Amino acid sequence: MATGRTHRPATRSRGIPEATVARLPLYLRALTALSERSVPTVSSEELAAAAGVNSAKLRKDFSYLGSYGTRGVGYDVEYLVYQISRELGLTQDWPVVIVGIGNLGAALANYGGFASRGFRVAALIDADPAMAGKPVAGIPVQHSDDLEKIIEDNGVSIGVIATPAGAAQPVCDRLVAAGVTSILNFAPTVLSVPDGVDVRKVDLSIELQILAFHEQRKAGEEAAAAADRAGPVVAGRGESADKGPDGDVPAVMPA
Repeated sequence: MATGRTHRPATRSRGIPEATVARLPLYLRALTALSERSVPTVSSEELAAAAGVNSAKLRKDFSYLGSYGTRGVGYDVEYLVYQISRELGLTQDWPVVIVGIGNLGAALANYGGFASRGFRVAALIDADPAMAGKPVAGIPVQHSDDLEKIIEDNGVSIGVIATPAGAAQPVCDRLVAAGVTSILNFAPTVLSVPDGVDVRKVDLSIELQILAFHEQRKAGEEAAAAADRAGPVVAGRGESADKGPDGDVPAVMPA
């Protein structure tokens, strides 16, 4: 089986737009669910709904793969799973190292979805000497002093950084110097990398803040709608609407 250090996905050479590449995993997830239910074919409308995109965009995306479906039948589910997996490079073995085995790093190590999607956790690395040799998800943690040798021995081209923010850039620099060309960054900081190195950032706190923004906006819209339904405030009996509580001073003075 090919390894990640000797093969790269073909998406760039084939001119597939980055926006399309970003949606391919969504299609693959939906198709995998259909495959597990032994569904043989799926229409563009059904698959688009399952992936959360519109059907016209899906058909355009699939045209880059050379897959157009069959009129009146739809797309062959198993073939699309293979086609997208191949395009994403998931038919290869991709050894991955996770650096930083705290709570988050340990949770990532225990995530069962890596192996089923073509990613093999080749090594777990941490700077704490007390962690050395400790098994996490059945894999003994190795000390960061050996990072370069670990990467070379395992042919690693993808690194996952789950360290504290202050340690992330030095770890990134060592990964890149050792030959890692793709990094998934969970540390709450922006990494600086040279050309030719891809970085994907996952920041859970930012995602939660965005959700908080939307919740606040929805609450404001609901409050405004409730105020509209209640109608204008009517002054009480014997009280002028343009006077304050004492009857002769406006409740709000002009600036």
